[in-house]
Amino acid sequence: MAVKRKNIEIDLPIINQKIDVLGQNLEGKTLKLDLTRILKGKSIEATFVIKDNAATLRKLVLLGFYIRRLMRKNISYVEDSIVCKTKDQLLRIKPFLITRKRVYRSIRNSLRLECIRLIQEFCKEKNSEAVFQAVITGMLQKELSIKLKKIYPLALCEIRVIEIEKVKYTKEKESK
Repeated sequence: MAVKRKNIEIDLPIINQKIDVLGQNLEGKTLKLDLTRILKGKSIEATFVIKDNAATLRKLVLLGFYIRRLMRKNISYVEDSIVCKTKDQLLRIKPFLITRKRVYRSIRNSLRLECIRLIQEFCKEKNSEAVFQAVITGMLQKELSIKLKKIYPLALCEIRVIEIEKVKYTKEKESK
């Protein structure tokens, strides 16, 4: 006997939208959405996890063709992978920096180390949802770009991937 599927309305609070999803028993399922039109051409793919007819953001990925479009000859790029502690979770953040000209390794290293320090400082005082919101709106990237410009001017400062590594459990969450 065929199982009857129906449209279920899912709330996406991080982008203030509601979408209809065809299926049944969507609890714990993942949902991938392309946020390119919402973010005016920034080419981000978001992965949500559905829980109680609301979706929580699990991962944001800047698509590869967006970065390849911005790469040029005789430039340098810096990328890294950082695990940051927020108030409620551990996040893995992968920044991607493109310089205007080719630079020495020492400059790339100082850009990378300063970027790590700034991102960890930014995440320390916020919860994970606020960090995701800052990446979507571009606030974190703009803050990084302004501070890193003092070391060497950047052509691009983006967060390539941000994802939840592990949920920190506190005694308050266990008692609920």
